[in-house]
Amino acid sequence: MNSSFIPVILAGGKGERFWPVSRKHRPKQFLCLDGSGSSLLQATADRLLPLAGGWERLWVVTAAHLADGIREQLPQLPSENLLVEPEGRDTAPAVAWTTLEIARRYGESAVAGFFPADHWIAQPDKFQYTLEAAAELARDRAAIVTLGVQPDHPATGYGYIERGEEIGFFGGLNGYQVSRFTEKPDLAKAEEFLATGRFSWNSGIFVFRTGVALEQLHHHTPELMRMLKTDGVAVYPQLPKISIDYALMEKTDLACVLPVAFEWDDLGDWNAVERLHKSDAPNVELARHVGRDTRGSILYASSDREMIVTIGLEDVVVVRDGNVTLIVKKDRTQEIKQVLQEIQAHPHYAEAIED
Repeated sequence: MNSSFIPVILAGGKGERFWPVSRKHRPKQFLCLDGSGSSLLQATADRLLPLAGGWERLWVVTAAHLADGIREQLPQLPSENLLVEPEGRDTAPAVAWTTLEIARRYGESAVAGFFPADHWIAQPDKFQYTLEAAAELARDRAAIVTLGVQPDHPATGYGYIERGEEIGFFGGLNGYQVSRFTEKPDLAKAEEFLATGRFSWNSGIFVFRTGVALEQLHHHTPELMRMLKTDGVAVYPQLPKISIDYALMEKTDLACVLPVAFEWDDLGDWNAVERLHKSDAPNVELARHVGRDTRGSILYASSDREMIVTIGLEDVVVVRDGNVTLIVKKDRTQEIKQVLQEIQAHPHYAEAIED
């Protein structure tokens, strides 16, 4: 990869749907969910280091309460490459601030790539040449590039990207203008998208020349950029809370997509663990488990000292972590965030969120 490519890990997420293992100071990106021994954050850094050419050009942006955990997990990361937000304001402020800082250090011709810290990606060689193609497209066409993952089922938990006009080959991959972005559809709409063959899952990965992105951010989010350029990080509590998808990608005429085929999962909730641990076993057992007439279930314990015993259960998730046990039907894991809001309203239950 060209030395002007700067990968940035977005590591401020909460991972609430992986509660109770994912908590305020130990979010999903700090966890190992695939049995590799590396956390999701560490695996992301390992994938990006060859593209960065070493730790000196790898950046991380995170929330203040997670900064110490980042330093512990990535001790080789230079201190000046860790950007700490006073509070999380979603991805648009994080991307805008980081892009300003990269342009200041490396110039507006530098190509930056933004990568979620908590995704699972297989086939690192395919991932790396895909990113080389994305950087080529960003340089040659002044494009804001996103990667669209080839869908293999009508998922309702992912955003979708519709391909528009083909614009050429880049690193052996077809590039397209983005026709439209669509947020998580219902099942009927997802099936319709799949049938057309024109849609990809939105990976949440973006690549662009810093100068191109800054010009577009100034055009589409002028107040956000004015505040950041005038007052810097001190203005964070007053910034709008908005994603980069809404703030920029759905508005810019420069959005392009590279459809890709490497194995990818955004690990949105506990059901993703089943996808990572594919087998013919009746259950996914990441715990000491004694089960009778139990099948189609996910059993997880954060300690080898904890045992889970089940009788007559089917299609459930059981998670044991310290002072909390979660039991939920697999088709209702998306409701965990709502339950957390109820728990947060009770001060006596604070330890279930914080610890």
